[in-house]
Amino acid sequence: MEHHPAAAWLTQAATSAVQQHGTGNLLRVVLIVMIFGCALTAWFLLRGYKRKDD
Repeated sequence: MEHHPAAAWLTQAATSAVQQHGTGNLLRVVLIVMIFGCALTAWFLLRGYKRKDD
């Protein structure tokens, strides 16, 4: 597997951010994305039930 400088830079930036600020920001982002994803999935699944069978 090749080593990419950009991937190493991103990994180091993420690691240092977690060490400096803790996991609070990461957890907040994960929760927001999860809630948005659940709402989007619910809308997608429930929109089929709105059809009127005439």
